[in-house]
Amino acid sequence: MTADRETGASNALHAALAAVRGGAVIAVATDTVYGLACDPANAAAVDRVYVIKGRPAGMELSLLAGDAADLDDLVRWTAIAEHLAEAFWPGPLSLVLPIGVRGLAVPRRGGTVSVRVPDHDRLRDLLRESGPLASTSANRHRAPPLTQAAAVRREFGAEIGAVLAGGRPRGSASTIIDCSVTPPRVLRDGPIDSHRLREFVQG
Repeated sequence: MTADRETGASNALHAALAAVRGGAVIAVATDTVYGLACDPANAAAVDRVYVIKGRPAGMELSLLAGDAADLDDLVRWTAIAEHLAEAFWPGPLSLVLPIGVRGLAVPRRGGTVSVRVPDHDRLRDLLRESGPLASTSANRHRAPPLTQAAAVRREFGAEIGAVLAGGRPRGSASTIIDCSVTPPRVLRDGPIDSHRLREFVQG
């Protein structure tokens, strides 16, 4: 990476971090699709995600983290969830876990929240600075998820505080596994082959 590109990437990272800390909603490139993201403890920012996306109230947001340890006070880990995280994180696997001791403004159903460590270096750099962020795919409700920064900017414009671009997401949403039940259950198929999950879950 040239010095100019390094400076540009650093500036984009700082702009995204400042926007999150200022209570704005941002867009971020992940390893799957672009996402809308905000501080999960900021109720106004979380509400803004729903307004921007047109997402019905009560539909859950997920949490993105830079490292599994950053989620320790936000969720209650199960043994199987720990094994899945070790095997597939960072990567396109979301784990549904019981909420932990730290309060969240993120709506959740049945006392659980979906969490993931994405396989995207620039995003994880942001997450290590910001802490876990509430997230949902970057698209209007029921529209296809967006996979290009230019399309995100055209769609959302001034509604978001920053765009953290980087690479081309694969375009398919993560696999979701509910680890709050025994045995864990696949809620959504995704990029991880089901055969690789067989020892952990029921189909």
